[in-house]
Amino acid sequence: MSAVRLPATRSNLLRTRRRLSRLAKGTDLLRRKREALVTELFRLARPAADARTQIEAAADVAYPLLLPALARHGLAGLRSFSWPVRDFRVEMAPGSIWGVVISRIVSRPTVPRTLGARGTTPSATGLATASATTAFEALTELLLEAAPHEMLLRRIGDALAQTSRQVQTIERRVSPRLEREAARVERILDEREREERLRLSSLLRRRRRSAAGSGR
Repeated sequence: MSAVRLPATRSNLLRTRRRLSRLAKGTDLLRRKREALVTELFRLARPAADARTQIEAAADVAYPLLLPALARHGLAGLRSFSWPVRDFRVEMAPGSIWGVVISRIVSRPTVPRTLGARGTTPSATGLATASATTAFEALTELLLEAAPHEMLLRRIGDALAQTSRQVQTIERRVSPRLEREAARVERILDEREREERLRLSSLLRRRRRSAAGSGR
């Protein structure tokens, strides 16, 4: 679909130039936002990679320990050890980075517990179940620590991609179209001004010739 061409008037030319000026300022702001997001992304990338390595290592420890516990008690038996359900509340707080909405964990209880806090006895659960519980609590602790950073990393990545698309759209489509339109309107106005000057010159010459002829 072709763009609608503006009537070639001075007001439309000034309006188009003002839009180009606003676009230039907006593009500059988007570039600075993109640079800030890239800086923040690189700042978070290394800690996130380290956290994933720790989570993977903890998972490699926890899941093999689960097999002996399942073999001894079965799935139903392990579920019975989880009662009563633990009251685990996480307090979140909203925030933003360059307009990117994020959430941070303000407070939460510590996941790892002692044997007494679990409400079970070693004789009832056995060493395998206690070891698996300790390993999975450590894994859960790492997951909770990493979750806000992973969410922030993902949202910053999405915002960075969106900002880059906006900059490219303005630079490759919107601004060039407006520049071509402004050039077209300015060219037509210049042609009209030249034609008007030619008409005036022709009219003045006719008047001079008429005045010279009447003077004779």
